[in-house]
Amino acid sequence: MSATIAAVDTRLVRIPLSRPWGADVTEIHVIEVIVTDSDGATGFGFSWTPTIGAHAVHQLIAHDITDFALGKDADPQIWKGAWRHLHEAGGGGITTIALAGLDLALWDLAARREGKSVTDLLGRTHDSLPAYGSGVNLHYSLDELVAQAERWVADGFQAVKFKVGSPDIARDVARVAAVREVLGPNRTLMIDANQRWDLEKATAAMAQLAPFEPAWIEEPLRADDIAGAAELRKRIDVPIAFGENRHTVYQFRDAIDAGAVDVIQPNIVRVGGITPFLEIAALAADRGVGLAPHLLPELSSQLAYTLPVATWVEDVEDAGFAQLGALVEPTGLTIADGVASGGPALGLGIRFR
Repeated sequence: MSATIAAVDTRLVRIPLSRPWGADVTEIHVIEVIVTDSDGATGFGFSWTPTIGAHAVHQLIAHDITDFALGKDADPQIWKGAWRHLHEAGGGGITTIALAGLDLALWDLAARREGKSVTDLLGRTHDSLPAYGSGVNLHYSLDELVAQAERWVADGFQAVKFKVGSPDIARDVARVAAVREVLGPNRTLMIDANQRWDLEKATAAMAQLAPFEPAWIEEPLRADDIAGAAELRKRIDVPIAFGENRHTVYQFRDAIDAGAVDVIQPNIVRVGGITPFLEIAALAADRGVGLAPHLLPELSSQLAYTLPVATWVEDVEDAGFAQLGALVEPTGLTIADGVASGGPALGLGIRFR
């Protein structure tokens, strides 16, 4: 008889950012989830949100998700039943962010039972992957942005991503030009508008930014505006990337099938955990679109190592859980000379102080 879920314990953890993401984003929030099964074994997972919704996520896990989970098999396969149970409160968003905490804890538990890392439990296909330097930096001065780009180059990154979407397009042009000059012609440059444009402004902005040869423009429009993204994709030659604010396999399927996106970027927590992420990755492979997981390198690298095709690992400067001093012990992930390698020997290896 398989072990069942005997207890789900949660706590809200605030993690100060050493390099704020803006005047109103000086900390991020994690809801740690600890699952104990009927054999007394434990698995450790988490949900995550930078600013909005942490208390709502915490309460959803502590009440509705816990009530559903108790007595169920201590197995990630309960994910679909849990998602159906929560669907009345929304098919994605707060519900899937919360559900990730349970899913990650169950995968951690499953891997620990086997004496393996989650990567090796799923099946490792890569020992290392290319990483790109990333920054939440639209509020930086031009000098600060250039200094950041110089740090990325000094650290060996062959690709970097930074923010655009200023009210004045001329400011974006000047910033992209400056970073391109630091990178030179042979490093990869990506830009991220974080949903700040409408269709006409995106069209005008990309006409001026395309000469700097960005590898993609990320979230040029509101993530909900799939028709707008499909039209923009017809108007510009730069590939479009988005997905950090899409929450279900259905939302990714509809965006891909509408011709709206070239590279999907699921955030493993926001889509609901490892179980749905694997389904989304399979969809990307089937539809022939690119995939680059969003943020959380200590987690996303572990899943990226299992994918059939090599993909990027995003490394936001000074924002990794280990860098922020948030973990009981480092996961073993190393990002050096633009390459991500290593990871935990057992489970997910992500436990918060």
